[in-house]
Amino acid sequence: MEEERVVTSYELVEDEIDNSIRPETLEEYIGQTDVKENIKVFIEAAKIRKEPLDHVLLYGPPGLGKTTLAFIMAHELGSNIKTASGPSIEKAGDLAAVLSTLEDGDVLFIDEIHRMPRFIEEILYPAMEDFSLDIIVGGDGSNRSIKIDLPPFTLVGATTRAGDLSAPLRDRFGIIAKLNYYTNEELKMIIERTSRVLAMPINEEAALELARRSRGTPRIANRLFKRVRDFALVDGLNEIDLDTTKKALNRLKVDEMGLDETDYQLLKAIIEKFNGGPVGIEAIASAIGEEVSTIEDVYEPYLLQNGLLKRTARGRVVTEKGYEHLHIEYQENIFKN
Repeated sequence: MEEERVVTSYELVEDEIDNSIRPETLEEYIGQTDVKENIKVFIEAAKIRKEPLDHVLLYGPPGLGKTTLAFIMAHELGSNIKTASGPSIEKAGDLAAVLSTLEDGDVLFIDEIHRMPRFIEEILYPAMEDFSLDIIVGGDGSNRSIKIDLPPFTLVGATTRAGDLSAPLRDRFGIIAKLNYYTNEELKMIIERTSRVLAMPINEEAALELARRSRGTPRIANRLFKRVRDFALVDGLNEIDLDTTKKALNRLKVDEMGLDETDYQLLKAIIEKFNGGPVGIEAIASAIGEEVSTIEDVYEPYLLQNGLLKRTARGRVVTEKGYEHLHIEYQENIFKN
């Protein structure tokens, strides 16, 4: 179900293909001002010291620019970047293969770093601290330990679930930065930049409308822009206007707040099947046929931030604002608090 959503914050194939809209410098990177300014200082300081940048952990909901920021850091450092993902590093040899390709000053970006097995984390500790790799090779009683010296490098880890990282791994990152949802004005600026890069003008009203429906997430804003652009091109327009934007987004079933049918399904399931809550996350997942982790990482953060849903000690509860948005009469439940 998640893969089919136009407003999913997870990366789709179409997002991977079009890297032309990805900014390459901190100056071009819109939003996350505090994080960006701090990283700029840390990079400059590392250059002055002629040392690698401290290891960096970026965390926050998907689609907010963690990968983009990692690539920008490598660019600003004048370094190459090597990429890997937590789930793909299943054994010591996988990690050794990645680390052995690094050159002096390289950036190693590991996405979904929280999904690495714990024993892989333990092998990574000396690599992060001392730039050395200790691995055991062989088998059937002929095991031996090999120590490999590594060139100084910077590890940039990205995660949507910082709480799932072990404390020892988290403590080895010198720089930890949280990425937050974007404001409508920041998203509008991103959409306007994308329109210039893709050579399809959009007027200010349309850009702001698109921003409002992008769930505070640049990845969604860029994806929706491209879908709206299709409608404009088919209508023979040279510029995306407000009417076309509204028509396209309504056809895509993305409402004024950026909610789609899946969000409605989740909220309605809590209201109709569980009397508005409180209800446990496992019960919700079973009711809508979705993974618990997807609900926690993708659906909930936006609904919580916008006050449509809240967490209590007893479970999830749809708020009065949530009822209003769904045009359902609010019935306060005495068991909700």
